Formats: sequence, structure tokens, C-alpha cells
Amino acid sequence: MTKTATRGMTRRQLLTRASAVGAGFVAGSGFIAAPDAAWAYETGSIEPAAFATLVQMARDIYPHDRIPDENYVLAVKGYDTPEAAPAIMAGIAALDAAAQGHGFASYIETGWERDRVDILRAMEDSVFFQQIRGGLVTGLYNQKAVWPIFGYEGESYSQGGYIDRGFNDINWL
Repeated sequence: MTKTATRGMTRRQLLTRASAVGAGFVAGSGFIAAPDAAWAYETGSIEPAAFATLVQMARDIYPHDRIPDENYVLAVKGYDTPEAAPAIMAGIAALDAAAQGHGFASYIETGWERDRVDILRAMEDSVFFQQIRGGLVTGLYNQKAVWPIFGYEGESYSQGGYIDRGFNDINWL
């Protein structure tokens, strides 16, 4: 057996089977990846294009230019389960329908962030939007990898508290 055969598919096969899905993601049969970064996520119950839309939605709800897409993927991957998938797929369909109502082909193909935010504002009272927004609060901000971006050093109880550890040294406020 050749080295390529043990991996499942070659890079060439991956790129030929993959199709570009707006926002810089590449979606293929069962995965999404970033063409300019070294990460990919194998989807389970949610279609790759819908999962890429979910990641873009997460980035539009809590936009941080310094947080890479892979952290947003980690924040929403909990929705990629057989139990959650039907509601998520229905929510993504509603999101795409709202985008079409604004004259776009789909949410992820809406090129300008401002237009995507307008679409999200129109559906911010929906159960779907509130579920994703609420889950992102912990899903995104509880990742230790993003803490240094915001100047958060982690819990301080084990080190004597915050007061003696530079409580007021945050310079980005």
C-alpha cells in the first residue's frame, strides 16, 4: 500500500473535490478547511457548507480580528451532533432565506460584514440566533488560547487574588 493510500486522499484529490464556500472556507465532502491556515474540521451531522455558515455567523456575532477562525470552529463544534443538527440546519436555512430577502444568494455569500450584521439584526429575536449567541459566550471566551488576546491571565485565586497581581494593568480599555 502506498503512503498516499493510507491517508485516504491526496492533496490534489482534496483540492479537486473541495469547492469554495464564501468567507474563505473550503468545503468538501464532510469537512471545512481554511485555505490559508493549517486547520480543517471534519463535520459529523451538519453539512460542511452549513457548518461554514455557522462559523461565519459566530464571527459576525462576536467579531475579533485577532481571533483565528479555528477558535470560532471550536466554539460552535458542539452543535455538530445528531441531536442538535436538525435545529441548526433549520436555523441556517432561515438565515439563508433572510439573506435572500436582502438580495443575496445566501448568508455566507454576502460579501460585506455590514450586510451580514443587518441580516442577523433582523433575526436576533429568533430562538436560533439566541441559542448560537448564548453558546458563543462560553464556547469562544472560555478557550484558554484566546485569553492572552484580551489580556486575561486566567483565574487568580490560586495565586493570591487579583489585587496584588496588577489588577489595573490592562492597557487596552
